[in-house]
Amino acid sequence: MSTPPGQRILLEGCAIATVDTDGREYQQGHILIADGRIAAVGAGAATPIDDAGPLRRVDASGCLATPGLVNTHHHLYQWATRGLAQQADLFGWLTELYPIWARIGAEDVAAAVGAGLGWLALSGCTTTTDHHYVFPPGAGDLFAAEVAEAGRVGLRFHPVRGSMDLGASAGGLPPDHLVEDTDAALAATAEAIHRFSDPSPDAMVRVAVGPCSPFSASERLMREAAALARNAGVRLHTHLAETVDEEAYCRATHGCTPAEYAERLGWLGDDVWLAHGVHLDAEAVKRIAETGTGLAHCPSSNARLGAGIAPVRDLLDAGVPVGLGVDGPASQEAGQLVAELRQALLVARLRGGPTALTAREALTLATRGGARCLGREDDLGSIEEGKLADIALWRLDGLGHADIADPVAALVFGAPPPLELLLVGGRPVVEGGRLTTVDERDLLVRARHAAGRLRT
Repeated sequence: MSTPPGQRILLEGCAIATVDTDGREYQQGHILIADGRIAAVGAGAATPIDDAGPLRRVDASGCLATPGLVNTHHHLYQWATRGLAQQADLFGWLTELYPIWARIGAEDVAAAVGAGLGWLALSGCTTTTDHHYVFPPGAGDLFAAEVAEAGRVGLRFHPVRGSMDLGASAGGLPPDHLVEDTDAALAATAEAIHRFSDPSPDAMVRVAVGPCSPFSASERLMREAAALARNAGVRLHTHLAETVDEEAYCRATHGCTPAEYAERLGWLGDDVWLAHGVHLDAEAVKRIAETGTGLAHCPSSNARLGAGIAPVRDLLDAGVPVGLGVDGPASQEAGQLVAELRQALLVARLRGGPTALTAREALTLATRGGARCLGREDDLGSIEEGKLADIALWRLDGLGHADIADPVAALVFGAPPPLELLLVGGRPVVEGGRLTTVDERDLLVRARHAAGRLRT
């Protein structure tokens, strides 16, 4: 998926926010890309470029270059069920949507994933997760369908093989016909890792393990899935502490908080990242930090469902790796990762005042923070020599942004800007605000068909 060997790209004249640990920024600089990685980055014009192979020069004046954005939590299949359960909280929303999701098939998943990934790319995302946990009987190879779509669109993909085995008759929330047998779920998870996961530094696909939530996965599934993941050397992901209903469920069912339950089952650690973490007390924040556990912050989805505001400032101050998540498009219909920077900043300030999160901290959540959550910080999340050339180039010289002198503030405080160029391993996926790898009209037609079929 990278630029062919010997072919290089030079971005010239742009502002650059490297998001490295030193916070280096350049008002006008250059980035040289070779063999899918960053060969040079610095202020001013590039030193004379030799003639060792083809060179594409990109006039990036008026633009800001940032690392490609990293989406740490999503449910792409939900693209086909957007706009439903508009006034419901999480449990009510799930209860309304479970019967629709029970009809989903491989063709529907492929269509929804294609549309969702295309839209993520257009919002500056170069790496995304997908937590897929709905596998109706006879639905086909849903996991393979989404991996194939990611290959077509061209984003780095961290699909999470989710699972649910705790149906309503056993005290869970999902209907019995939508949960899997525990042994079957574990076997399918192991197969997904074997078939698709790539541990190499420039991997385009890495599989993670993810029983869905405390109210849809049994203790046995949680424990054995964690052991499976660690034996295979892959990461773990689940929902945790999203709502007050989940808190009440865990206290009533397990006699403890969600975070205490996760720790009891071996679900805190530096190979784990959790989704949401809205309702975490001080002790939970402390234990999450001490164990190196990461957290995917999903501000728009939490607001849409009225779940609350995650304690991001407390988590960051404690040293927790925090990334941003768009979450499923049925609970966050906008689906734009770049928009989550502004949302994260605004909700943090609603909770903690105007100093609770800065524009640069918001950008870090969406880049280096996300890369840390996914275990990719050595190769992704910042613009540094030797790292993979996953770069977003934002146009900031239009009416919406040109008068904001600070380009990072323009990106975060302003409306989502036009995306001039998106590179994944040096390969253009978006140019001039248009997808280059797939036909947008085809994505639209397929997604519309899938949505229509599921709702009839």
